[in-house]
Formats: sequence, C-alpha cells, structure tokens
Amino acid sequence: MLASILAIRERKAEPMADSQQHVPLITLGSPERFVYEWSVYSEVRPEHEEQFRRWTVHLKPTDWKGRTFLDVGCGMGRNSYWPMAYEAAGGVAIDVDKRSLEAARHTLSRYPSVSVEERSAYDPGYEDRFDIVFSIGVIHHLEYPEKALAEMVRSARPGGKVLIWVYGLENNRWIVTLLNPLRLALFSRLPIGFVHHLSVYPTLILSIALRLGLGRIEYFRLLRQLGFSHLRSIVFDQMLPKIAHYWPREAVERLMRERGLEDIHLSWVNEISWSAIGTKSTHTRQRL
Repeated sequence: MLASILAIRERKAEPMADSQQHVPLITLGSPERFVYEWSVYSEVRPEHEEQFRRWTVHLKPTDWKGRTFLDVGCGMGRNSYWPMAYEAAGGVAIDVDKRSLEAARHTLSRYPSVSVEERSAYDPGYEDRFDIVFSIGVIHHLEYPEKALAEMVRSARPGGKVLIWVYGLENNRWIVTLLNPLRLALFSRLPIGFVHHLSVYPTLILSIALRLGLGRIEYFRLLRQLGFSHLRSIVFDQMLPKIAHYWPREAVERLMRERGLEDIHLSWVNEISWSAIGTKSTHTRQRL
C-alpha cells in the first residue's frame, strides 16, 4: 500500500523510553524502495478512489469540503488527490524522498492549494493547524509509530480529526507466519528492480487462485475486481518494506487512546485492516 519508509530495522512496536524522544533518524531507511513503486504505478485510476473511500470510511466526501488536511507519508500524492476532488480547502502533503515529492507534485498539479513538502512523519513541523490529519498505510512501516501518531495529533487543530489506516493482524496471521520471514530475509535485501520482476510470479499464482474462488473474505472479493497490473502493484507493495507491523484491534485502539485522542472509532476494512479515527481534545495539550 501507499507508504513512506522511515524505518531502520524490523522490530516490535513498543512505547518509546524517554531517551527516544528525539526525532528518529530517517537516513538509514529505504524510501527509494517505495519511490520505485510510484515510478511504475503512478496513475490515478477510478478503483483508487474506491480504495481511498474504504481506508477513510469514517469520512464521507462531504466531510472534506472546505476542510484543510495534512497527508503524512503522501508517496505519489494519490491520497491527497481525492480530498481535493471532494472540494477540500487545501492542505499539505509530506514525505521524505525528493522523488516521491516530485511524483506527488505531478499528481496534484491541478490543485495549487496543496503544498507538497519534504518533511518527516516524525517531525512535520505543524501545531494546532489542520482540520483533518491522516496517514494511509504509513505508520505500520515505522520503527516508532507512536511518535509519528503523536506528531499527527500535534498538527491537528483542537477538535480536529486524526485518521490512520494500518494492517490488521486478524486474517493476516498467515502473512506474519509465512511471508514476513521471507520478506525480511530475502525481498527487503534484494535490488528493488529485481524484486519487481519477481513480483510477477506470485501475482500470477494469486490471479489464478482468485479465478478459482480463493478466499471468502471481503478483501479477496475486492481483489477479483482488479486488473493484473493493479493486483501486481499490491503484491509488490507487500514485498518491499523492511518493517511491517500487523496490529490487532486492541493495539490500534490503544495506540490512538494513548496519544490523547477522544471519540475513537475503528472500522475493519476489507476484513484484514483497521481504519481508526479520533478527535483531538479541545481542553488539554496532547502528550508527545
């Protein structure tokens, strides 16, 4: 999925000790791996809107109208495109790789009220600013997801919304058990162009399995509607990262609650992932 790798190494997400309250380094991460994905799969297609609507299920298109937003880990800008299509007032899309930012500026060129900026999810540099702060498929790839979410909360105005979409553990245990070790030991270490070449083979297998009726959950029903290129982009996306957390519902809810968010709601997206939204308190400063 859309992501911005700011990670250093694979590890379990844990609350940061006081000594970790600095801005984490991003120079040892692999943003170029996702940049390669944006260069190959750079188009904006109608089915991408359907994906966005599912990932942001708590917000209707009318909820974006006239609002300002911050898109944390914007990649090639596709997830900022749809809020603007819904008549958002404007926003800021941030990422850490210059090539991702170039792709985002191209995607969003028709919307001059969106500023595309080189900023880290760990240090976006805004406070009490935006109506909606969101991050789609990013913080589950971070070494310190709680730090990134705390900065998202800081960036929202009091009473503003903070939304994340992340991988769920439910119905994904087979990935954690079987595919994660292969990704860590092999795919994340290989040249990215070669990984993209390899992605065609599991995509072929998946495509055939889907035609034969693989899977009964909503995610597989969605995949059956996609063309081969889109399906391959999803498989490729799973083969890229050095870090990929898969969280159960209670972990996602706790992550939101411990950042001081109120009125928290979670939705199970495609029966494999979680969309979570909360409101920034109007009374107390957020704990960072």
